[in-house]
Amino acid sequence: MASSNAKVKGGAATGKSNNTRNNKNDKNAKSKLVGENLADYERTHVPKGRWGDTWDLVKTCFVKLIIINLFVLLFCVPSIILMFVASGYTTGLGTIYPFSGNVGMGVFSYPDVVGLEQSVHLTSDLMFYSLLALSSLIASVGFSGALYSIRRLINTHGDFTVKGFFRGVKMCYLNTAIPFLIFMLFFFGSVVIKDWAQYQVAIGGNKGGAITAEVFMIIATVVVGYVMAWIMAVGVSFKAKPRYLIKNSMVLLGGTIISSIFMGIFALIPVWLFWWGLYTRVVKWIAYIIFIFIGFSYVFLVWMAFAQWAFDNYVNPVIKAEKEAEDAKKTPKQLEEEAAEERKKLALELLAAGRSDLIGRPIMPIAQERSVTPLGAAYSRESLKRVQEERQKIITDVNEYADAHINEPKYAEYNKLFAERDKVVTAPSNGKKGKKEKKNKISSDNLLG
Repeated sequence: MASSNAKVKGGAATGKSNNTRNNKNDKNAKSKLVGENLADYERTHVPKGRWGDTWDLVKTCFVKLIIINLFVLLFCVPSIILMFVASGYTTGLGTIYPFSGNVGMGVFSYPDVVGLEQSVHLTSDLMFYSLLALSSLIASVGFSGALYSIRRLINTHGDFTVKGFFRGVKMCYLNTAIPFLIFMLFFFGSVVIKDWAQYQVAIGGNKGGAITAEVFMIIATVVVGYVMAWIMAVGVSFKAKPRYLIKNSMVLLGGTIISSIFMGIFALIPVWLFWWGLYTRVVKWIAYIIFIFIGFSYVFLVWMAFAQWAFDNYVNPVIKAEKEAEDAKKTPKQLEEEAAEERKKLALELLAAGRSDLIGRPIMPIAQERSVTPLGAAYSRESLKRVQEERQKIITDVNEYADAHINEPKYAEYNKLFAERDKVVTAPSNGKKGKKEKKNKISSDNLLG
């Protein structure tokens, strides 16, 4: 597992260059991310850059993103049902209550309906949005698995399994459910205060205070939403204590504030289409189709790719710098012991994988001049002889290249590793009778000896 004891100073997310961060001692940088990388896989190199790699991921793993989206949709069913019930409930009340104060000839007059519509909306939203906030605990099962799986896709260029999805639920549920629940409680509060403000305006109450409260609550919900999004991104990436998780999420948000705002808006494009669909029937059905197949995966993919870009720029360079600083304090003997342990660990991994000629034998690079002339529709014995000679020439060149490079360190160490293993396994017994034969053991001490 790719793990690192990460201690990220708060100044790491200030947008400064790596050299500046490494050379200056920021006295105000007290926030640290202490823990290990959650990922049970090895990150691979990104030759095209983070965003080019993400676009390639969309093209090559589109079906996997659909599968992840369907899993999320499955756990969002209670929330979806609740939203449809709330819509039907409000519509049904509209056919019962006399919301219009205008009366005409032959129509009964209702003396006091001022604020009735706003009051009904406030009451129904109090009930349904509180239940929606609680249903987020069920939706978080899908969210945690999706965030983990998409981070895995990003870091391994397409590695995804259903078992890995539920492993992500087990590892990351609390780090996803708690932030999402907090955001939903703020969202619930903003809806209720909006309804209350409209009610105050309708009955002629304190309009200024009501509207001010509504605006401040909306701003607070947006800010909390960004903080919780960063907490979830960090929470599915690192093992950390809650206070360090919160500190560093706010540090990352503060250091990438403009980028975070833009990427948040960009990631929520399916949500904007859904809200637009409330007023346009065609857009509504387009939004439904998007959410059914790719909507949730798109949101998580954009945000996690952005978060990983931030980790690449701010977290990982600091980890590397601190590792170099720790190594500088060690004696040559300690460094040699650590290097030996790394070599033994690599040797065990190679032994587990088994011998491979692709690794242990030098392979000649492909060149244009080393080719076999293709035969035409009609050919003679001379043509067959020429093809045979060209093939034999290639075989000879390949063998000569292998013989010339077989003693290079990377091939010599690899072949020596398996030679030592075979020597230990096939070692003869001592031949003495009456004594129990002593079994030869393979250990990390005789792998590279």
